[in-house]
Amino acid sequence: MDIDRRGLMVAAGALAVVPLLARLGTGTAFAQAATAPAAAPAGTPAPATPAPVADATAQVPGFYRFKLGSRVVTVVNDGFGSRPKPTEGFVRNATPEVVETALKAAFLPTDQISIPYTVTFLETADGIIAFDTGTGGQLGATAGRLAANMAAAGLDPAKVKQVIFTHFHSDHINGLTTADDKPVFANAEIVVPKAEWAYWTDEATIAAAPEGMKGAFANVKKRFDPYKERIRQFGGEGEVVPGVVALSTPGHTPGHTSYLLSDGSAQALVLGDVTNRPELNLVHPGWHLVFDMDAGLAEKTRRELFDRVATDRIRCIGYHFPFPANGYVVKDAENYRFVPADWSSVV
Repeated sequence: MDIDRRGLMVAAGALAVVPLLARLGTGTAFAQAATAPAAAPAGTPAPATPAPVADATAQVPGFYRFKLGSRVVTVVNDGFGSRPKPTEGFVRNATPEVVETALKAAFLPTDQISIPYTVTFLETADGIIAFDTGTGGQLGATAGRLAANMAAAGLDPAKVKQVIFTHFHSDHINGLTTADDKPVFANAEIVVPKAEWAYWTDEATIAAAPEGMKGAFANVKKRFDPYKERIRQFGGEGEVVPGVVALSTPGHTPGHTSYLLSDGSAQALVLGDVTNRPELNLVHPGWHLVFDMDAGLAEKTRRELFDRVATDRIRCIGYHFPFPANGYVVKDAENYRFVPADWSSVV
């Protein structure tokens, strides 16, 4: 081994100061002089006192950009919700022991699991397109970060040209309006899948719905009413606006829809809720989570879509994926795994 003896001698000399100070006593003038910082030259301004931290628990703004051809995609964090006891009832067709094992394998807690919310924005020459709207700060204290994070990212709600929806669950539509029912995206056209709209607004369906779901139907009416003159429905699949193609992905809800964004050869897929956290029903695509309205159809959709994106190597954005919520899907035998996209400090 080649040892730098000069380095060892310097280190030993530095260490020798400690016992010397101890022998002299830390209260002596010598000790004080040895440990005090050098005096600043005359006329040097005093260092500024750091401003107090308003909220020591707050993170830095949650947004991330990446290029899609000549366009820019910005994913914006809206905080998270919490699911207590995820081993009990969260997965309908797996035992608590199996779910607990999966959570531990993914280094996730077993007593409570966080479910992130991420809204996607596509910046175009004609304006900004939003995909869903988040919680509006009306679904618990840990959610509702969208407005602040949009401001930090320089995304003005008044410049949002279209809001395109994957489906109508409350964590995706509540951000359409403020707590006092004022529209947030005052200049936006609202674009919705016809099948999703038909389900949530059909009077017969509403009348026949279980009592526990009545509130969800009422919430749809409440959120969309301020925009009723600007709602555009589209049917089936196909281009919704230039560079945005709708893909029917039902199961989670009757009209759930994902969106393939493209510019030239570049592609990215806004999944919506085809899957929840990837550590659960991406790794276990056959798991039926409690949020899926038709769990069997949701599983079929999930497998077909992920077979496609794995084969075509399409970048995916998952609404409930860990932030910044985008990456790739790899097929492992009959299952899948998520590979986060490479993070870059420049766009």
